[in-house]
Amino acid sequence: MTDYTRPLLLGYARRDLYLSDQHVERLKVELTTFAAVEGFAMGSTYVEQRETAPAAFSALVESLNRYELTAVVIPDWRHLALIGEPERVKREFERVTGARFMLYDTP
Repeated sequence: MTDYTRPLLLGYARRDLYLSDQHVERLKVELTTFAAVEGFAMGSTYVEQRETAPAAFSALVESLNRYELTAVVIPDWRHLALIGEPERVKREFERVTGARFMLYDTP
């Protein structure tokens, strides 16, 4: 159940960086725990498929703008590489959306 008293955090990850869908599901659970520790409620995690990129990223940006959210958690900067050079994507993303990326390092 989502805690609506906390700000909402969205996630973003590339599917091709995980061995299986089971690993992606484990990541989603870990991101939910991370969100709670950081004072957020975890919303959707947008999972990018190499074949359809940047569809998930575009949907993420649309959600951020629609709900005026301020943060997205990613496992590491490589997850942005399908969109472009990660540092450039980060700068442009933050400029356009006003949101920031938070890094979650998987254990």
